[in-house]
Amino acid sequence: MTRVTEQSSKYNNLDKMSTNDLLVNMNNEDKTVPYAVEKCIPNIEKLVDGIVERMKKGGRLFYLGAGTSGRLGILDASEIPPTFGAPYDLVIGLIAGGDSAIRKAVEAAEDSWEGGWNDVMEYDVSENDVLVGIAASGTTPYVIGAVKEARSRGILTGCVTCNPDSPLSKEVEIPIEAVVGPEFVTGSTRMKAGTAQKLVLNMITTTSMIKLGRVKGNKMVDMQLTNAKLVDRGTRMIMDEASISDYEQAKELLMTHGSVRKAVDFYLKSR
Repeated sequence: MTRVTEQSSKYNNLDKMSTNDLLVNMNNEDKTVPYAVEKCIPNIEKLVDGIVERMKKGGRLFYLGAGTSGRLGILDASEIPPTFGAPYDLVIGLIAGGDSAIRKAVEAAEDSWEGGWNDVMEYDVSENDVLVGIAASGTTPYVIGAVKEARSRGILTGCVTCNPDSPLSKEVEIPIEAVVGPEFVTGSTRMKAGTAQKLVLNMITTTSMIKLGRVKGNKMVDMQLTNAKLVDRGTRMIMDEASISDYEQAKELLMTHGSVRKAVDFYLKSR
């Protein structure tokens, strides 16, 4: 039976469509993705709760994938420190073929059953960590081999895939299957499948960081001040949180204390 992600597109003769038809039809397909993700919320919740429980004990979250899936994991992991002020080794993204595969495909790297676990082992993993395999097809050996080994060692495992009842889902404790149907361009899982995976990863890490106290109200109070835009955002957060009307005073507090949280706490305690 053909996997859902490999089934023929519902649209034919794409090369004969107008630009508008291509865009409208593609957008119509994209609209279905959030509904597929919605069905996954119960298992996303289980995974988040498991991640938070382990991170409170010093654990980390590992993403493991190949190609587009691997790049999405690295993207999500790389955004956690600047967004939430978390350590750079709290969420770690690994890709088949190593860092060079982020930009350029590494032939056959994803076909190694041992490769994924070998990459994970470099980080001295323990039962406090969580390993999430990302694979649209749910058949990538690099990912399956790693989660299978991790689970046998008592490490919590999950996956994000876009095929039902895949080999990957069978090897993890918490499978997340966002079944988005055939792609607009047959088999091009960088499209709907990739979008679904990105949505799920956003949900996993953002919810985890909120539960770990790295958001106050609705604000990123621990974000890194890496550019002028973020300094301005942080300044305005302080003005709002501490009821300060003077922009320069709020900015000085921010630059002195290094984060919105620390600046607001200092100001309120000193009043």
